[in-house]
Amino acid sequence: PETLPRLLSVSMMKFAWDNYKSFAWGKNELRPLTRNGHIGNMFGGLRGASIVDSLDTLYIMGLMDEYNDAKEWVETSLDLNSNGEASLFEVNIRYVGGLLSAYYLTGEEMFKRKVMVLGEKLLPAFNTPTGIPRGVINLGSGTSWSWGWASAGSSILAEFGTLHLEFVHLSELSNNGIYTEKVMNIRKLLNKIEKPHGLYPNFLSPVSGNWVQHHVSIGGLGDSFYEYLIKSYLMSDKTDEEAKKMYYSALEAIEANLVQKSPGGLTYMAEWRGGILDHKMGHLACFSGGMVVIGADDGAPEKRQHYLDLAAEITHTCHESYTTKLGPEAFRFDGGAEATATRLSDRYYILRPEVIESYMYMWRLTHDPKYREWGWEAVEALEQHCRVEAGFSGIRDVYAQTVSHDNMQQSFFLSETLKYLYLLFSDDDLLPLEDWVFNTEAHPLPVVRKNCLQGEGGTHDKATSE
Repeated sequence: PETLPRLLSVSMMKFAWDNYKSFAWGKNELRPLTRNGHIGNMFGGLRGASIVDSLDTLYIMGLMDEYNDAKEWVETSLDLNSNGEASLFEVNIRYVGGLLSAYYLTGEEMFKRKVMVLGEKLLPAFNTPTGIPRGVINLGSGTSWSWGWASAGSSILAEFGTLHLEFVHLSELSNNGIYTEKVMNIRKLLNKIEKPHGLYPNFLSPVSGNWVQHHVSIGGLGDSFYEYLIKSYLMSDKTDEEAKKMYYSALEAIEANLVQKSPGGLTYMAEWRGGILDHKMGHLACFSGGMVVIGADDGAPEKRQHYLDLAAEITHTCHESYTTKLGPEAFRFDGGAEATATRLSDRYYILRPEVIESYMYMWRLTHDPKYREWGWEAVEALEQHCRVEAGFSGIRDVYAQTVSHDNMQQSFFLSETLKYLYLLFSDDDLLPLEDWVFNTEAHPLPVVRKNCLQGEGGTHDKATSE
């Protein structure tokens, strides 16, 4: 039963990749309806986001010709001397994460050289009074500033909180502690400041080091900060006790303040606006089933079953939001609505991976067959609703009878959605969770074991599957 969906996820990857190569090669993303490339403004002047994001997926799936084309492009055409306005967060999770994984999986020194150059270009973002980095950086000049839309020039929790895994590896590879020092400094500040009800609001001033407002969310703006706490602990070979402590206290505060049960019995994570609950959950928050399950074994032993149950309940709720087999960007639990998008503006699906990501972790850690069944539903829905003639496209309204496509094949579709589907239907010894931790863009990074050398020959031999 696993072979067909696994083969199908490979053929979906090849289809997405071949069309990107035909119509958008070297651009950041493919626009499949108009058959052209999209550059976008998230990555500054960097190009080839879909290429860097796909390296590890192609390699893991054994698509070696495609991987070699991607590798050659990175070697000859990835220009790191760009002068645009880049998101520190996006460049870190996609480019730094993608290059690190490619290096650890293949041992190719070229990836290591590239990522060392890029890592150094991110450091000026941390030149603030508090050491909390600003969200936007010019990779050429090193000037950085905050997003215009972020209140009062603040930095965003999910952005400055989602650097730790990659930066620890930058320090490992360069033998330069500066990267680890930068992310530990962020953690120090977060430990020191007062947290309302033990919660972490989404906006923090990089100048004063104070929270700018009290909006808390496990979805967008907050999400991967929490994920990186538990993953920092796991990636440290379970030695980073501080990350572990921060994660479980945060999870307790989330359970006490945000986790709710709907009248229909669905467990969800509401958003918190200065003490007032907003009974909505974003698709992005659906990663949290996977997050809670990977941490279930390391909390208090008497809470293990509680965490397994919580993870299963959240994942079930997210599956329920996929009433039409694909789920909306955000769904609500008020006015009689249960896991449905009530606003037109929340009904889109942009090929996001979070629900499938939770299925993959739930499968790996419980082996309950329903997670593979749910994954198969997602494969069928992607094929039916999102496959167009020249690639895959997001859709504008998951409830509409007639599908309207958004003309964008997101790079995370190749990096995350298809990789998690492939892993869901693969054996557990492909990228085993005790040896690898996935960054928030699904790029696998090896657990840092202090007693053995990383990189060359150490970690990459058991990562491919033909």
